[in-house]
Amino acid sequence: MAHAEDAEYANEPLEFQSTEGRYNILGFWIFIGAEFALFSTLFATYFVLVNRTAGGIAAEHLFDLPLVLVMTFLLLTSSFTCGLAIHAMRAGRQKQFMIWMMATLALGLGFVGFEIYEFWHYAHEGATLSTSAFWSAFFVLLGTHGLHVSVGIGWIILLLIQVKRRGFTPRTASKVFIASLYWHFLDVIWIFIFTGVYLMGLGGL
Repeated sequence: MAHAEDAEYANEPLEFQSTEGRYNILGFWIFIGAEFALFSTLFATYFVLVNRTAGGIAAEHLFDLPLVLVMTFLLLTSSFTCGLAIHAMRAGRQKQFMIWMMATLALGLGFVGFEIYEFWHYAHEGATLSTSAFWSAFFVLLGTHGLHVSVGIGWIILLLIQVKRRGFTPRTASKVFIASLYWHFLDVIWIFIFTGVYLMGLGGL
């Protein structure tokens, strides 16, 4: 029966051609809903504490817009290259897929590197987790996002090894597609961070 059901989806993209793959993708959408709840809580905490600097360093005195723009460019471009990788996967072009996914990894690593530098710079200027409630909320929110990006990088590396060894199958394709959903989700969260944290912070709001 399962094989008959799978045959019905033979014309669908590779990641949807198995029952297991479709259920895994559905389950991951549910997981993303839980992740949205997590980040919504972190954003709510941040906005409650945004003005509680304890008379110390304010956001507008430290936020560096050019640096943030570079980080934003890297992460959003990585979302584009990830989309190109999925397109190559659906076309069965493994070499192109590997190239675009490697580009995604390089851009993601660049983003994480700049974020580490940003945190180091803020700490050097006296802004740490213990400086004030505002900076605690800032570092927890940004750190949680950065940790997710780091997990995504490790996840994609493991998937590239699987694809290299096994090629494209409905099972490997569904795993790659799920990882791409995760990566795009992190880009969406970053857009909220860029707007709600950095732009509003630079405006002294």
